[in-house]
Amino acid sequence: MRLLVIGGDAAGMSAASQARRLRDPDELEIVVVERGGHTSYSACGIPYFVGGEVAGADALVARTPAEHRERGITLHLRHEAVEIDTGGARVRVRDLASGGERWEPYDHLMIATGAVPVRPDLPGVDAAGIFGVQTLDDGIAIHRAVERDRPARAVVVGSGYIGLEMAEALVRRGVEVTIVEAGEQPMRTMDPDMGALVADAVRGLGIHLRLGEPVEGFDTEGGRVTAVRTARRAIPADLVVLGLGVRPGSDLARAAGIATGPTGGIVTDRRMRTRTANVWAAGDCVETRHLVSGAPVAIALGTHANKQGRVAGTGIGGGYATFPGVVGTAISKICKVEVAHTGLNSRDAERAGFDALTATVESTTRAGYHPDATTMHTKLVFERRTGRLLGAQIVGEEGAAKRIDGLAIALWNGMTVEEMTGLDLAYAPPFSPVWDPVLITARKAAALVEETMRDGG
Repeated sequence: MRLLVIGGDAAGMSAASQARRLRDPDELEIVVVERGGHTSYSACGIPYFVGGEVAGADALVARTPAEHRERGITLHLRHEAVEIDTGGARVRVRDLASGGERWEPYDHLMIATGAVPVRPDLPGVDAAGIFGVQTLDDGIAIHRAVERDRPARAVVVGSGYIGLEMAEALVRRGVEVTIVEAGEQPMRTMDPDMGALVADAVRGLGIHLRLGEPVEGFDTEGGRVTAVRTARRAIPADLVVLGLGVRPGSDLARAAGIATGPTGGIVTDRRMRTRTANVWAAGDCVETRHLVSGAPVAIALGTHANKQGRVAGTGIGGGYATFPGVVGTAISKICKVEVAHTGLNSRDAERAGFDALTATVESTTRAGYHPDATTMHTKLVFERRTGRLLGAQIVGEEGAAKRIDGLAIALWNGMTVEEMTGLDLAYAPPFSPVWDPVLITARKAAALVEETMRDGG
């Protein structure tokens, strides 16, 4: 049997490695084609490499191409899959160095083509000095530009997770940073009140934050970017980072007739099988089920990609495993400010048909008398009549955001806010007040549910 994998990062190499654990080379030949120059790397670590916290790009590589080859996986770097022929069970592959093409046959095909960064079709967008942040090669290019050109001013377009993280990286390198955001708040996965806290924190770090200003183009001189232009102003820039999000990289699959869903991601079952025989898919190119709303979602995170890849590899190797879905947990920071969320925000809860309430509490990360105690805000979104937890958001300083994990577990298990008030959470003054912020917020939420029921609502 022959497994052909398209994509050599998280999902693709997790699938290949798991299949290899279950099947020896004389039972299963594994061939991987990867259009970049690296495998099994942490794209999430790119901002920390650019910012100088990680010593070098090699530190982000979990397993090198040589290590994969030692395990009996044939790996072709700088090779791009350009066509899938499902009827002939083959893939047309282009050698990016020579330009030559060939057909690679398969018995099982694993599609792990990742996500495609959003790059607006605007004047000047292809100028030198404008970078996306998707692959390790992108990170190396930005790092090289910072080292070589020593930019004084940078503009980050977009204020989601990658935008904030890249802003932090550039601040660490001594660059004056402006974030430009088309919306009225940063971190649009958060509710407006929590997004306002993030905005205040970003401005407090000396970063210029331009909200409600869609980018209209890029000024250039000699083929190089000089400014980012909005309807209100031209913002001088020696370097620009596009952090506008991503979409599923499903074009190759769609062209081959492999089903995609409303999010644009490839449709799979819980075993990561597509609707096309002997074709599997995993990672940022697929859509999955949100376990709170029940809706299909495409969330680009390495945690999901690795899990999905392992599930697919188990199936390809003859075992059985499933990927149930996601609750949308994410965490980030910009300098000392930590931000996290899980589940649905208020807007998404309403769109999903829930009659939702919210409870927000300002507390401290540690016992109030502890010298390292800092302020944090915790917000819960929950169903009005049942008290079922629907989502949570946290903004605070050191020690705040990882509390989102406990909330994600409660969400995963369908707990109510009343049930959460009894959670046996760890306590010691250096880590938490005696009433943890999660418990305080759950108590406030449970009281609102009780009040609603008492009032007949």
